[in-house]
Amino acid sequence: MSKQRNNKSMTMDERLNAIRAGVLGANDGILTVVGVLFSVAAATTNHFAIFIAGLADLLACALSMASGEYASVSSQSDSEKVVVAREKKLLHDDFEGQRRSVADFYVERGVSQNTALAIADELLVKKPLETVLSVKYDLTLGHYMNPWSAAWSSLFSAAIGGVFPLAALILVTGRYQFVATIVATVVAVALTGFLSAKISNGLVKRAVIRNIIIGLVTVAIHFGIGKLF
Repeated sequence: MSKQRNNKSMTMDERLNAIRAGVLGANDGILTVVGVLFSVAAATTNHFAIFIAGLADLLACALSMASGEYASVSSQSDSEKVVVAREKKLLHDDFEGQRRSVADFYVERGVSQNTALAIADELLVKKPLETVLSVKYDLTLGHYMNPWSAAWSSLFSAAIGGVFPLAALILVTGRYQFVATIVATVVAVALTGFLSAKISNGLVKRAVIRNIIIGLVTVAIHFGIGKLF
């Protein structure tokens, strides 16, 4: 039973792929929605028109991000399956070449030639295809990038991210309406910057500042475009 659970459990790469799609989806949802809101708000004072424009963009962005992630990750998954089929054929047609590849992997990490060959022989007897995929491509047999998990993650994150500026614009009325929208945008993009840096072990402060600047520039550009018309 435990073996079946392990085979079905997601690898770290699979989890990170879904998280990555979610962070990118949230960031895009925030920036595209706030961009549309300020573009339309600069051109008209009709509150309902601004809301409909923002809502329509939120839905379009979420669906666009989801479909894009699905197509992209599907291509990656297909490539992984092609690699598996090719390596399986090579194990049959050129076993000695595969043996050398596995041995070379360990030699490059400081193991002696004789010991590396002994390790390769033992691994190739027990799990030949799994060993070759792990050594040559860092792939886990049976674990391919899931386009559906990336698509759903991106869809929901983009929708939730876009809700921040949209809700601020709708819930806050009067002179502080746009200030509240900008504040909501800054908070939202700062959060996605923080999460992306944490996930990738990057520089948190730099990521947060970078995302805030991008958010404010997005607001300024779209507001300017709206004023032109």
